[in-house]
Amino acid sequence: MTTRERATSGGPTSSRRSKISPERAQELYDAVLDQLREHGYDAFTMEGVAAQACCSKSTLYRQWKTKPQMVAAALRAGRCVKFFSADTGSLAGDLIVAARNAAGQGKRDTALMQALGHAALQDDELKAALREALVEPELASIAEMVERAVARGEIDAGHPMLPYLGAQLFGVMRSRPVLEGRDADAEYLVRFVTDVLVPGLGLTVPEQAT
Repeated sequence: MTTRERATSGGPTSSRRSKISPERAQELYDAVLDQLREHGYDAFTMEGVAAQACCSKSTLYRQWKTKPQMVAAALRAGRCVKFFSADTGSLAGDLIVAARNAAGQGKRDTALMQALGHAALQDDELKAALREALVEPELASIAEMVERAVARGEIDAGHPMLPYLGAQLFGVMRSRPVLEGRDADAEYLVRFVTDVLVPGLGLTVPEQAT
């Protein structure tokens, strides 16, 4: 990659990295995500980030030439908690733990999804970063739970519901604020798992899991 290509790729060049520490970079990324959650993408500004992070706009523009590049970099560096791939010994137990953990981060992640939804449809880099940051880790953790359950002989790998687990758990967490105006809290997500997902999988809820 040429120097010019590095300068326009969305991340800092090696020379620029030498001027900002990883800790300071993370402070800037955190400010970007906070501003997005509070104001949305259209109202998000470099000025707002600079004010929160106590830096100049020129500092931000030296690191990231455009707003989409900066937002994409912040998403990829974001410290968002994902579904925790718990190993309770049963798929039902794992899904219940995942639901509880997801509820802890769900409000913040949903705010980002809503802030970036329209913009991501118009910008491939934003779309890819949003997927990498908020979707793929969650789908991967669910896949790990399923793989363990299949290996234990708890469920057949060809069960027709398995391909839709991620969409169902991920979807209900993101859609409740839109449909009902309320966050998908731990009680709501656990109830969805125990009343819908677990029976649909043909499993039972372990007593200690609830």
